[in-house]
Amino acid sequence: MKKVFCLLALTTTLHAQDWPRWRGVNGDGRWNPEGLPADFANKEPQQMWKTNIGAGFGGVTVSQGRVYVMDRLKTPKEVERMLCFDAESGKELWKHEWEVSYGSMDYATGPRTSVNIREGRAYALGATGVAVCLDATTGKAIWEVNTVETCGAKVPTWGFAASPVLDGDRVLLHVGAKDGSVIALDKNTGKEVWRGGPDKAGYCTPEIISHAGARQLIAWGPEHVQSLNPDTGAVNWVHPYKITYGVSIAQPLFHDGVLMVSGYWHGAKTFRLGTGVELLWENETDICGLMSAPLFRDGVVYMLDKNRGLPAFELKTGKILWSDDNTLTPKDRNPQMSLVWMDESKNLAALLNADGELVYVALTPEKREELTRWQIIGKTWAHPAFAGSRLFARDDKQLVAWKLW
Repeated sequence: MKKVFCLLALTTTLHAQDWPRWRGVNGDGRWNPEGLPADFANKEPQQMWKTNIGAGFGGVTVSQGRVYVMDRLKTPKEVERMLCFDAESGKELWKHEWEVSYGSMDYATGPRTSVNIREGRAYALGATGVAVCLDATTGKAIWEVNTVETCGAKVPTWGFAASPVLDGDRVLLHVGAKDGSVIALDKNTGKEVWRGGPDKAGYCTPEIISHAGARQLIAWGPEHVQSLNPDTGAVNWVHPYKITYGVSIAQPLFHDGVLMVSGYWHGAKTFRLGTGVELLWENETDICGLMSAPLFRDGVVYMLDKNRGLPAFELKTGKILWSDDNTLTPKDRNPQMSLVWMDESKNLAALLNADGELVYVALTPEKREELTRWQIIGKTWAHPAFAGSRLFARDDKQLVAWKLW
């Protein structure tokens, strides 16, 4: 009986340390693992396993001892795939594929989204608009919907990049269908439930916030910041923000009644939410995000800027406190890093930069302090999975698992 109890306790702990969707359990970049050792920065990561996969920008997710990722193969036929591996050994457990044609899509490497795992099912959206629901244990198909053919979705220049969001019995997809920036599908059948929002598809994963006792679905598109009712798709409000080339990518940030979006070409805009929405401040030159999602703590935002690297600035005023001058990830026309809270209570963060380096850093309103860095994979824009003391990362050739301490 004691052995059974210990096994159940261990299983519960491991599952509590899953990374089942893009940016973690709540989609907000919080890792905060249990048992972080005081000397974690001196613990050299140990590679557990690596395996060959196809190309893609989509992040890695982990649930109940299984690792999920999407890729694309060009031969013998062009397909997108969802792959599932054993988290301990790296053994491939199953794969599921569907035919695609990327055509003239820009940056046509592979899928851009992360698999979302819930209640034993795996939900995914491919770059050309194919949405699938699979049994997460066996890979058996439960439903498949081509949102372009079925819902009138329009593939944007760089393909669909917004990961599926699960809300109750619905799967929310930001695909810019006719008369609906977001469509909601029944999670069990794939049947359409509602569609809403005026915009075409952007590249930003929608998020659900709660304000003044009501839930709102924030969907940032290429022409508007949109607030929808997540139960019905009805529009609460829209605010114009037309983006050059439609690159609404970085995840919006909402705290303390303030909503921030930030784009490469036209910079950051923040809004105070009340019964509607009011512009609070904007900065078109000095706070220009691209793909990297921001972190927030105690009124301060940490977000990668296209020119100055990682700056810290006040959410409510836009006052810039410092920047790292491109030391954490290489300065580039399209800079990228995936940033998460490692121990939020102690201002410790971890990031995977575009060169494939894992960097530990302390972030405070006064300064940033790099603690250490380790090379773990090749060049990548894909978000890794931080699960317990493990890190799972991918590039265009491999999926790699590391034990961090």
